[in-house]
Amino acid sequence: MAEDEIVDVSITADDPVWLAEFTRRLIADELAACGNIIPAIRSIYRWEGRIHDDAQALVILHTRAGLVPAIIERADAEHPDETPQVLAVPVANGHPGYRQWVLDSTRG
Repeated sequence: MAEDEIVDVSITADDPVWLAEFTRRLIADELAACGNIIPAIRSIYRWEGRIHDDAQALVILHTRAGLVPAIIERADAEHPDETPQVLAVPVANGHPGYRQWVLDSTRG
C-alpha cells in the first residue's frame, strides 16, 4: 500500500476522556486528520484465557497509510492497555475532496 493511501485506524480504550485527549494529540501532531469517537461500545473478547465483557470507547482515525507505524508507536507508549487495539483498514474509495483534505491535514 502506498504511503499516501487513506486508511481508517480504529483504537479502543476503557476511558473515553483519555481516548479523546489521545486523539487530540495525534491530530495536533498531524498523525491523523480527524477522529470520530463513539463514546460507548461493548467489547467482548478473550484475554489471558478469560472472556471479558467491557464498556469501552472507540475512535476511528482518518489518516494516511504511511503514518500507521507512528500511530502504533504512540499507542504503545501512551495507551493504558498492555496490547492496545490498533487496526488500520484501507479506504477503497471516497470523496476526492475529503481524501485531499486528509492528505493536506497529515504529515506527508
